[in-house]
Amino acid sequence: MKIASAEFVKSAVNEKGWLMDGLPQIAFVGRSNVGKSSLINRLVNRKGLVKTSGTPGKTREINFFRINGSFYFVDLPGFGYARAPGRVQQEWGPMIEAYLSGCKSLKLVVFLIDIRHEPGKNDMAMQDWLVYYNLPRVYVATKSDKVSKGSIGKQIRPVARMAGVEQDVVIPFSSVTGEGKNMLWDAISSVL
Repeated sequence: MKIASAEFVKSAVNEKGWLMDGLPQIAFVGRSNVGKSSLINRLVNRKGLVKTSGTPGKTREINFFRINGSFYFVDLPGFGYARAPGRVQQEWGPMIEAYLSGCKSLKLVVFLIDIRHEPGKNDMAMQDWLVYYNLPRVYVATKSDKVSKGSIGKQIRPVARMAGVEQDVVIPFSSVTGEGKNMLWDAISSVL
């Protein structure tokens, strides 16, 4: 997809702040430090659109980015390990759940899982939740540049097992090399 424009629009912590203008929304979910910000930046070819940090848990609100003036990327707070006060982390769950279950413009959930680690209990809980609400989703194994090319298939196997999908459905992605970018755009474009 050719990106003509990508801009931050706003942050929200509850339904009153969501964008409800009818444009399709693509949400990105995953553990803290899974690489959501870097992945979004790579997809839109902008280094600093989404703020990245070495400190997990920097995204504490739902962030909306308008792409090409015709749809939104929605960056949700990471779950699991994060350097944020416990009280703040406890607020993320209901905020994420409310958005995912209540946003009428949500067309796809991009579920990111670090290729270097087997899915954890938080990943499995998110998977169960997405299945329960029957949300359309695509699975992305991030940081594929951190493992050898020969081991990518082996590393993706636990993600596919957790997701209940064939291994070739999981997209290996590298924000460094761009691997998987076209495949992910194909998945996103198919719902727009």
